[in-house]
Amino acid sequence: MTQKLFHQQGSEIYVPDDTDPDAALERTTHLGIGAHHDDLEILAAEGILECFAKPDQWFCGVVVTDGAGSPRDLDYRDFTDEEMRTVRRREQKKAAFVGEYTAQVLFDYPSSNVKDPSEAKVIEDLQALLERTRPEVVYTHNLADKHDTHVAVTLRVLAACRRVAPPHRPKRVIGCEVWRDLDWLCDQDKVVMTANSREHLQAALLGVFDSQIAGGKRYDLATAGRRRAHATYFQSHGTDDATGLIWGMDLTPLIHDSELSPTQYVCDRIAQFQSEVSSRVERLGA
Repeated sequence: MTQKLFHQQGSEIYVPDDTDPDAALERTTHLGIGAHHDDLEILAAEGILECFAKPDQWFCGVVVTDGAGSPRDLDYRDFTDEEMRTVRRREQKKAAFVGEYTAQVLFDYPSSNVKDPSEAKVIEDLQALLERTRPEVVYTHNLADKHDTHVAVTLRVLAACRRVAPPHRPKRVIGCEVWRDLDWLCDQDKVVMTANSREHLQAALLGVFDSQIAGGKRYDLATAGRRRAHATYFQSHGTDDATGLIWGMDLTPLIHDSELSPTQYVCDRIAQFQSEVSSRVERLGA
């Protein structure tokens, strides 16, 4: 049975159109791997939109943590961790249904497990899923994100990709924006992803996460605003070519070179930004 691929007792594979889970995973072309419920709808919008209503392209979502530690306020103020876990799981399934995902995988790990470098089960689950789905592209968090669990997920994804046989590894792995945008990346380092189409769908995908929005975090407005701002501020000369853009960090080199350090890789991007800023100031100075 497919679900025995994963270690956690509470793990689940939800298939919105009731296709056999094995078949649903195998038709995956775009795979999004997020730490928390609603991360996918923020970071992997390009993949979701590219696959929506396409018979030959399918988006599969993965949420690694269980949602028990989610922030809560107002109507959700008195919810226990277990009640929040249930609510967040239900909301993620709603998003998968609205977005017509091929499948929504819920690993159900506590955040502490994900952040523990010695915890091999998370990597094993990701490896098993990558080998089953063989996606063309993987969307996950970026290495400069300021949320510990997000960065931990990225590192586990990279480790899992390195374990997959080279012919079956994704063609691209993109680190995307959630808790720190990537506007600071030099333009030549940016992966430019468009979010022009179906703004109503983008809003609906984030709108189903009522426990966060009504609970005090307007991720729906913030995400739409960031995408619009990126489109306007990308180029200083010329009119807008897009209504929504998302920046990504190309992590693909890290899955093919096991000697390449993620720390050094992201620090090199930061150094390039520093060099660009300092050289411009120097060039224009008196």
